[in-house]
Amino acid sequence: MSNSKTREIFVTGLKNARAMESQALAIMKPQVERIENYPDIAAKLQEHIRETEGQISRLEEILTSLAEEKSALKDATLSVTGAMAALGHTVAGDEILKNSMANFAFENFEIAAYKSLITIAELGDFAALVPPLKANLDEEIAMADWLEQNLRPTTIKFASLKEAGASAKV
Repeated sequence: MSNSKTREIFVTGLKNARAMESQALAIMKPQVERIENYPDIAAKLQEHIRETEGQISRLEEILTSLAEEKSALKDATLSVTGAMAALGHTVAGDEILKNSMANFAFENFEIAAYKSLITIAELGDFAALVPPLKANLDEEIAMADWLEQNLRPTTIKFASLKEAGASAKV
């Protein structure tokens, strides 16, 4: 594979990842603001928001090192899409469950994106740029694992609150 084509693929992937992380923020921030009955989920989302902001910084540093800039159009488009996705769940009677499932799916999408980016970096002789991508990947894997481990307890708590007649929505 030609190094210029590999670089082009890598830069596009980096810009897409940067926009993807902006979308993640647009999804998580409204969710965390609405959570009342699930403080553990709110705390984990707050932690992952901070991690995501760090991931964006790492991606921007990589782009800068390649003399590239983020894609403002991709960022804006995916941020709006993320905000709309978060808003869509607010009308669901089981919003916390919908959010948990959607977040788990999105984390796995991010994991796949970083695994692909790392592969392209290795193919294109950008091995020096792999560590920050690996740091992002590790954070996404940790969040996906947490969501998976907490889906059952969240579902049980939701059902218990519903049975008790309490607000189980968020």
